[in-house]
Amino acid sequence: MSVVSSSKTSPAPAASRAAVPAGPVDRLVRRPVWQVGAVAVVAGAALTEGFALAARGLGVSMLAATGGQEPAEIPVGGFATAVLACATLGVLLALVLARFRRRPARIFAATTGVLTALSLVPPFLTTDTATSTRLVLAVAHLVAAAVVVPPLTRRLALVRR
Repeated sequence: MSVVSSSKTSPAPAASRAAVPAGPVDRLVRRPVWQVGAVAVVAGAALTEGFALAARGLGVSMLAATGGQEPAEIPVGGFATAVLACATLGVLLALVLARFRRRPARIFAATTGVLTALSLVPPFLTTDTATSTRLVLAVAHLVAAAVVVPPLTRRLALVRR
């Protein structure tokens, strides 16, 4: 009868696993869902507004018109405000999914993917709006989603029900 060495079949002791320091992203993702969401929303708002300010600096007009109205200037801070409002709804969705669903990360990723794709449509439906402005609006949606969705999805993947 052969004896199998326990060192080959058992995982590393807890002390050796704890010795590896977690990176800043790992520490953030282990926070409560609402905290991860809050950081992601603020970061998304700041980066999206920064993108819009860079576009303004490069001469892209921020005049946009919808529904037959006169074109109006998108104000400085308008991108950040929109991201704060919409991404906060995304955090609320994440909280509800974490509470009531077995696989919240999968549902959240699918839902936000569809919503991000749908958010790309309105910029191209605007009338009397320069093509460069339409592209900036569409890319701004992608920037916000790229910053807000991944950390929330990673955090939701840790939820065990």
